[in-house]
Amino acid sequence: MEEVKIHDHGFVRLVDHMGTDESIENAARISYGDGTRKKSETEGLLRYLMRHRHTSPFEMCEVVFHLKLPIFVMRQLVRHRTASLNEYSGRYSVMSDDFYVPSREYLRKQSETNKQGRSDEAPENIGLLQYEYNRSHDGSHVAYQNLLREDVSRELARAVLPVSNYTEVVWKSDLHNFFHMVKLRSDAHAQQEIQDYANAMYELVKPLFPISCQAFEDYVLNSVSFSQEELRIIKDQLDGSWTMDKYSLSKRERTEVLEKLK
Repeated sequence: MEEVKIHDHGFVRLVDHMGTDESIENAARISYGDGTRKKSETEGLLRYLMRHRHTSPFEMCEVVFHLKLPIFVMRQLVRHRTASLNEYSGRYSVMSDDFYVPSREYLRKQSETNKQGRSDEAPENIGLLQYEYNRSHDGSHVAYQNLLREDVSRELARAVLPVSNYTEVVWKSDLHNFFHMVKLRSDAHAQQEIQDYANAMYELVKPLFPISCQAFEDYVLNSVSFSQEELRIIKDQLDGSWTMDKYSLSKRERTEVLEKLK
């Protein structure tokens, strides 16, 4: 079983899967009956399905992961409600003493333009800040152990632990919704920690579904979509009549369309 180490204590393991690129093709061709096919036909069909967002054939395949990740990262993954999961139980078992501490490369100041993200600027005294993380983790774990020694129930004792505490989960998704998760969570606007998990999961899946993954990269992952107003801007640019003041776009929309057109 291949394992990818993530951050200080985390990992990603691909533990099971169902189907192949050919399974997707067979599901799509069910209405045509038996017939001959070539690899080029398989590739052409899967790329057509991805290009035109015919998603149900991709739902016939599944991937299953075993993940160890901080609780605050797990909360982002669990938002993908089409997936099935089973998490380590803090009611039944004692919680791990592993906690996530951001590395020097990841510890950054709050962004001034993005209320839910970090900037590229590193704070001063990173070593001291990492010490604060470790001090807080040590204190919460000591409190947790003290509560357990006093025979406080595990389900209540865990309340003193922070969201940086590592948990483990088995997470299963069909291929279409897995692609959707990767599209959202590997995006540059996503939190860096969930990006790392999404990218690692995707790299483990690529060898299993090479044609589907290439089509996904070409038509979804590395593509952009344009609104009706944005298409007007592109047409006006081609005609040489483009000025941003002509369009009913908010300040944020203007920034986004300029990023797309770079």
